[in-house]
Amino acid sequence: MNEIVRLDNSRRWSDVVIYSGIARWVEVAENVSADARSQITQVLQQIDATLAQVGSNNSRLLEVLIFLADLNDVPTLNELWDDWVPEGHPPIRACVQAGLAVGYRVEMVVTAAVEPN
Repeated sequence: MNEIVRLDNSRRWSDVVIYSGIARWVEVAENVSADARSQITQVLQQIDATLAQVGSNNSRLLEVLIFLADLNDVPTLNELWDDWVPEGHPPIRACVQAGLAVGYRVEMVVTAAVEPN
């Protein structure tokens, strides 16, 4: 039986949960005073860092669910996304508008394949 691995967990949540070769986590921008472009860039960089932490990379993304505070930011998201996702390795993706916490412009729920330990 595969063990569930939780990284940096607190009583309320874990930063990353890994089970059966699949890692799942959520990213939000650390600097919420930044504009949408900066927050999206931050989140993509944070995803890269988490992927490296779990021994993966953005060619192994399976699914990304994107919440935007304002759908007018979709063209910016798509521009940055297209530069970030490796050609031939796009994950499934959904993008919806959501009422995010004050100052937050983007939140991404990420699922990626990792090498089992």
